[in-house]
Amino acid sequence: MRGQGLLMQGVTATFFAALLGGCSDNGQPAPSVMFTAPASAMSIHLGQAVGLAWGAMLADSCTASVSDPAGGTFAGSQPTGGGARVAPTATGSFVYTLKCTGAGGTTSVSSPAVTVTPPILNTLSTITTIGSTVDPIENGDNPYGLAIAPATAGLISAGDLIVCNFNDGATQTEGQGTTIVGLHPAPGATPYRIAQSAWLLGCNALTMLPDDSISAAAWSANQNPLLSPAGTVTTPFAADTFARPWGEAYAPASGAGAAALYISNFDGSIDRIVLNGDLQMSMTRIASGFCGSGSPGSIFAPAGLTYDASIDTLYIVDTSSYSVIAFAYVSSIPADGILVSGSCSAVATAPTPVPTFGGPSAGSARVIANGGPFIAPISAALLADGDLIVGNGDINIGDGQTPNLAVEVSPWVPGGFVGQPVRLDPSDTAGALFGIAATVDGSGNQIVYFNDDNTNSVMMLTR
Repeated sequence: MRGQGLLMQGVTATFFAALLGGCSDNGQPAPSVMFTAPASAMSIHLGQAVGLAWGAMLADSCTASVSDPAGGTFAGSQPTGGGARVAPTATGSFVYTLKCTGAGGTTSVSSPAVTVTPPILNTLSTITTIGSTVDPIENGDNPYGLAIAPATAGLISAGDLIVCNFNDGATQTEGQGTTIVGLHPAPGATPYRIAQSAWLLGCNALTMLPDDSISAAAWSANQNPLLSPAGTVTTPFAADTFARPWGEAYAPASGAGAAALYISNFDGSIDRIVLNGDLQMSMTRIASGFCGSGSPGSIFAPAGLTYDASIDTLYIVDTSSYSVIAFAYVSSIPADGILVSGSCSAVATAPTPVPTFGGPSAGSARVIANGGPFIAPISAALLADGDLIVGNGDINIGDGQTPNLAVEVSPWVPGGFVGQPVRLDPSDTAGALFGIAATVDGSGNQIVYFNDDNTNSVMMLTR
């Protein structure tokens, strides 16, 4: 369950007629109340929200309560028919109760039990090396972007791990990498070259289209090339004006909505490129004002773009303010829809203040997590339950702080953070984590892949 749940839209009188019971002393029938969601006992991970839905007949008012405050906020007056999304804040078992009153008296009913288990990240403990990301010909390394291939096409097999290298092989200069490699997702894999091109100069983020085309953010080239699965590099967006691309996410077509690429830039803006297949239909700058500063190796800018198609939400990792931000209903945000106030004058002393939002779509933007275990967060991926795994970039890591932490963030739980951070690289060398990608195996078990820059490897995190 993704947390948003189904909210009851109405229950027929015929349905409730079957529920009517006895009468009160004044001869009036007592109210009938029923939870329609959850319909039976259920289990969720900490970080998810449970969708409650109910209806009451012959009731004038209802009051809500929960068996324990850790079950989330469900209290006070409620409509006689409706729903709520409630996010538990701890593990345990909880029931939700409605007490409804009408002319015939008062009736109480409790929901089936909701069991909250530990967050996904804290159930994963095994780290396995998949293989080296060093380009086999040019020797470029320092892996940044990471994506999972959705299909088999050209050089690429479905499930392959696609990586771009931020450093060149000859001089090991950050921001001069020009190569993209692939690895089969099995321990002991060796990298195979997909492409090398000057258009990829400073490649730092990747996303993939359904046909295995690769969209790449090339910071130093100031371009966003598109690669075929055979490795041919094209520049269909060359006429667009970028400002040093730094983040990528693909949003598939849904209903009447077209497919799109979302690209974040070093100048603090976010662009949406609407696609028809691999062809651009339009480009719109939907947001601006995030802080951007620094140079390769120490860049503060909006990064880690992650799209959740189930709720049409784009997540942005704001490295400068140590935050994760959600843009809800992102496909509907118009040009200049969100104006971010990032207080960028203070970027030299990051973290900068928590951003605030203006513009016609300001209501779509909110900070879901800030500070806490974040140390210049830079990468993210969507877990199976709709939470995010977020990796720290460790820029400006302080004395005594633990490097190379991954953190689970929920869009539903107040404050965002759930569970305990997990250290993905046990060395004392900070800045190992950049690209992160997540999927599930054939049994539904969570798998997380991540680039470890300290070892120039793709690693796998499982139970």
